[in-house]
Amino acid sequence: MDDIELARHLAAGAARILMDLRGAGTHEGKALGAEGDLRANAWLMAEVAAHRPDDGVLSEETQDTPERLGKSRVWIIDPLDGTREYGEGRSDWAVHIGLAVDGVATLGAVALPGLDLLLDSGAPPPLPPMATPPRLLVSRTRPAHEAVEVAKMLGGELVPMGSAGAKAIAVVRGEAEIYLHSGGQYEWDNCAPVAVAAAAGLHVSRMDGSPLVYNNRDTYLPDLLICRQEWAEQVLSAVTAIEA
Repeated sequence: MDDIELARHLAAGAARILMDLRGAGTHEGKALGAEGDLRANAWLMAEVAAHRPDDGVLSEETQDTPERLGKSRVWIIDPLDGTREYGEGRSDWAVHIGLAVDGVATLGAVALPGLDLLLDSGAPPPLPPMATPPRLLVSRTRPAHEAVEVAKMLGGELVPMGSAGAKAIAVVRGEAEIYLHSGGQYEWDNCAPVAVAAAAGLHVSRMDGSPLVYNNRDTYLPDLLICRQEWAEQVLSAVTAIEA
């Protein structure tokens, strides 16, 4: 398998594990999320080791080590993004399989198993027409202050949704125009979604417009902007005005 085929294989395999576990009815709520994370991560780590033994790996569910910092190629994985939504039986959760090369989110696959959907950077769908006014995706439980303020400035509509992957793919699919997040994330939360979004032709950056850089010693990424190119300049200008 080439890299994109492997990314699809990994995302699809983890999706099957998670859907089968949820369908079995042996766990529920937080226990379901914990068990899903454990099982999907164990399978993913074994598969990466088997297919790309020389690459580095960073997974939310595996103890990090400095070894990956010396690697040019690093697989950045979130076996279950949106554990709460998964445990609640919702569909807005995801599997993230990203590959960063020299710090750049080069390719990725994002599965939304609850929607029987898998998108990847190798063949992203064409962007559908935009809606007016713009729709901004925000957390179901803690909408980012900047997103709320930007929505007011642009006359936009807030759309609550679960996982970061679900939000990013919602922009790719034309269900929203802007995903602005300032509440803090980690590299595994957005590497794969950013790769897919960029391949689809969307704007991807930090909230100040600077590039997103991966495989850092500190894996914390405070903020993120994924949006239609047509809105990028206005969103970045609005954020600058809010922070002034």
